[in-house]
Amino acid sequence: MATTVLTPAKARQSRRTRYLLLALLICCDVVAVNLGFMLSYWWHLDDILREFQPPTRADVAWALLAFNLVFSFTFWANGLYRMQRGSSRVDEAYQIFRAISIGTVVIIAFNTLLPLLNITTRTLVIGWLMSMVLAVIIRFAYHSVVRSLRTRGIDMRTVLLVGANEIGQLVYRQMGKTPELGYRVIGFLSDEVPAGQIVVGGVPVLGKRRRLGQVVQTCQVDEVIIALSGASYSEVLDLIIQVEDDSVAIKIYPDAFQLITNNDVSVGELNGLPLITLRAVPLDRRLNQLIKRLLDVAVSLGALILLSPLLLLVAVLVRFDSPGPVFFVQERVGRDGRPFNMIKFRSMRADAEAMGTWTRPNDDRRTRLGTFIRRFSIDELPQFINVLLGDMSVVGPRPEQPHYVAQFSEQIPRYMHRHREKAGITGWAQVNGLRGDTSIEDRTRYDLYYIENWSPLFDIKIIIRTAWNAIRGADNAY
Repeated sequence: MATTVLTPAKARQSRRTRYLLLALLICCDVVAVNLGFMLSYWWHLDDILREFQPPTRADVAWALLAFNLVFSFTFWANGLYRMQRGSSRVDEAYQIFRAISIGTVVIIAFNTLLPLLNITTRTLVIGWLMSMVLAVIIRFAYHSVVRSLRTRGIDMRTVLLVGANEIGQLVYRQMGKTPELGYRVIGFLSDEVPAGQIVVGGVPVLGKRRRLGQVVQTCQVDEVIIALSGASYSEVLDLIIQVEDDSVAIKIYPDAFQLITNNDVSVGELNGLPLITLRAVPLDRRLNQLIKRLLDVAVSLGALILLSPLLLLVAVLVRFDSPGPVFFVQERVGRDGRPFNMIKFRSMRADAEAMGTWTRPNDDRRTRLGTFIRRFSIDELPQFINVLLGDMSVVGPRPEQPHYVAQFSEQIPRYMHRHREKAGITGWAQVNGLRGDTSIEDRTRYDLYYIENWSPLFDIKIIIRTAWNAIRGADNAY
């Protein structure tokens, strides 16, 4: 990948493309919200006309103006026009729900105090529901179009990576896995690797870190990602100062996830002295534990009831597919290091454990049915019974066997911290592709991130992504 220098004309064209995409997004929201409430209005039009006088054109014009101003503000205030790349669709759907809900409450209050159209509250409530559904559907279609454009080289953002060692290369590889985000890495800056040397993917080192400001201006860089290992606060601050006058976004990859696992930061004071509290784990609070347990029970009960025909069918197929029991029960380590018996559908030969315990690609211990049910995570479904028994949670770090826990706890810093919470059927590591024969260190980092950043919405996001991944089938589920 060669170094790319944007000319002023190309930079202006890139900005125009972003403004056009933002304008298109705003139009999508306007269409969705107006269409939702108009459909509800027309649905109840006969009832409204029987109760009220028809509105004048001026009333309709003023009402539509007020209506669109209110919802435009609530969408903007909820961060729906930040044009962030790679943001979660679940988070976006929640922001839409919040924006339209707040806007509807304001419109109901406005309609009560100054009824221009004499709309009934029932009409507004149904319009609220229809607008949310339409806004989510239309926005998802919009994102599909934008992702397609970015894979074709439209709406690209030029990125400069500061740091060419392991962390910088990791960030580059992650960007390469998601071309639909529209990132184009033009090069690295490094004090350790000589200028001109190709680091990874054909991308060169453009110079030392002190040239950051010069490279940003010359190459018209949109984003700078600082990916340094062991950098001091003063070193990072010096880099930021170099580009503080440039129109460039700056992102920092936390060294070894040390910073990213401190999400819950609160500021207090001691006789006027400000103090910052770190590592306040959300699930240490009893209320959050209760909320998570209620969510676990609701999801697991619903899953077992809805999927009971599938569970029965799989049990029969496993029994007749190969000799051995229907279920595979194995001791795993759960919360606070306590062992429990985890239940799965048997997907391997009955003597599989005698031939080794760690699964691998093309594992010849799998049965014919086992290959299929492992690919679509069907073998994990009986673990909802573990959730109801209280041994597991729907979402949490995946449990390991005791001898692996003893081994990993000696090799990986803070590994045992992942046992502060219940083990899960799925987890943040798994929905990010870290399953099968993948790095235990990376899994641990993602597990710690989940534990220290838990929220009910985070659990729902992981559950939705897990269901979607199961429908598609995982390539690394072996």
